[in-house]
Amino acid sequence: MEFNLKKIIKALLLSTSEAVSIKDIQKVVQRYHAQAAAPTEAPEGQPAEPAPAAAPVQEVIQDIIDQVPTLLTATQIREAVDALEAEMRESNDSCRILQGPEGFRLVISPAYSDWVRLLRGEPRPQRLSPAALETLSIVAYRQPVTRPEMEAIRGVSVDSALTRLLELELVAVTGRADLPGRPIQYGTTDRFLDFTGLRSLGELPSSDVLSPAQISEWITRATAPVAVGDADVGLPAEQEGGSEPAPQ
Repeated sequence: MEFNLKKIIKALLLSTSEAVSIKDIQKVVQRYHAQAAAPTEAPEGQPAEPAPAAAPVQEVIQDIIDQVPTLLTATQIREAVDALEAEMRESNDSCRILQGPEGFRLVISPAYSDWVRLLRGEPRPQRLSPAALETLSIVAYRQPVTRPEMEAIRGVSVDSALTRLLELELVAVTGRADLPGRPIQYGTTDRFLDFTGLRSLGELPSSDVLSPAQISEWITRATAPVAVGDADVGLPAEQEGGSEPAPQ
């Protein structure tokens, strides 16, 4: 049997429902070598027997041990996980690998999720409403963001959508803004990363519609509108005393 990192990672993911991090995989490899190097102790009360000559079976085991690297780099593990995920997609496997902030997790492919749901007797998952998705997008790209800032961008109230996102633990309170009244600020959670399949917020698609500076200027104008006079829209300015201009 030869050392196959992809199969070992798959076995580790199958063994637990918890996320398996890169450090977890590296520790497993270190423990493997530590146990292989540990001498076999004789039972208590019996003298230790001299080590027998190396048998063919022991040579095979030693050959396998020699194939296992003493240290796996994070790059090697990520490449193995990416290759394993690609194989699963190509073969239409019933499982997928979800990469989140806490590590890797083996999950059911969306194509087979209904069968698992029927086995568990669970209701169909509810989709997020367009209002909730818009609000979640604002929080993801503008965090930390306050409720007035969200409403300035959307142009409508975000009470219902924000409450729903808080219930689903996709959004959480992160602090208070250094503004009058100290309004509450909101940000995304680790569950949001799992929900979107992202490992970090840096993987969010870049937005080329409006820059953060343009959005901030837009929010400022929306929350503090400027009074517009007649002259600003091309109308003749009113004369003093309210009298109409004399006809020519």
